[in-house]
Amino acid sequence: MVNTTPSSPQGLSVAEEDDANGFTVSWKKEIVYILRAVMEKTELVSAYFNRGESFILTSIIDLDPDEELVFLDLGANEAFNKKILDSEKIIFITAHDKVKVQFVAHRVEKIQLEGRDVFRIGLPKSLIKLQRREYYRVTTPIANSLKCIVLMEDGRKIEMTVADISIGGVGVVLPPSDAAVEPGMIFSGCSLVLPEIGNIVTAMEIRSVFEVTLRNGLKTKRAGCQFINLSANMQSMVQRYIIKVERERRARELDRQ
Repeated sequence: MVNTTPSSPQGLSVAEEDDANGFTVSWKKEIVYILRAVMEKTELVSAYFNRGESFILTSIIDLDPDEELVFLDLGANEAFNKKILDSEKIIFITAHDKVKVQFVAHRVEKIQLEGRDVFRIGLPKSLIKLQRREYYRVTTPIANSLKCIVLMEDGRKIEMTVADISIGGVGVVLPPSDAAVEPGMIFSGCSLVLPEIGNIVTAMEIRSVFEVTLRNGLKTKRAGCQFINLSANMQSMVQRYIIKVERERRARELDRQ
């Protein structure tokens, strides 16, 4: 299958490295973990070439971490299979855990693997997780939970536990108090301490309030909150915290393998 536009049937589009809103992964063990997950879920991989104007659809069929090699299926169009071998830059787009993943190869070879023709590329030195930052949300650690201090209109301060966080806002557990928290309310003075990163001070709007039943049967109320005019510096702080939490979570998963 071929195309002459920079987007694929997967709905994944090519992004220039300088413009990518995402996390760059450069740890070899994590790169192998992500690509192996893509392979095991048989995710489609779009391989763009000819300056991103054409692509073929393929899939990862094998990995050799020791030799740092990745093996992929041939595309359906033999003419494009030949042309991609002459390309000096091939951009691969796929998905992992519903997050777009992009990596680059500067050479594609056609070889025989177990009696069949396949493509071979070197294991990428890095890859980019391309999900838009404002929608990339991580669950905060339970052991070192985040606290958000909210200044109410009557001057009282309420402490809320942060359940998840993104560039766009936070999900919080509402405390059992007399304070009425409703969608549409705006809190102008909110303080959020990010461990090892710094202190976020911002206004936020309550976008939703809902009830959650815990595993022990108890019910609690939560609220989805959107940051208002979060500064670029504080956005960067949230981004660094998200990266930190993701790396620690991934390290724990890899250690359990």
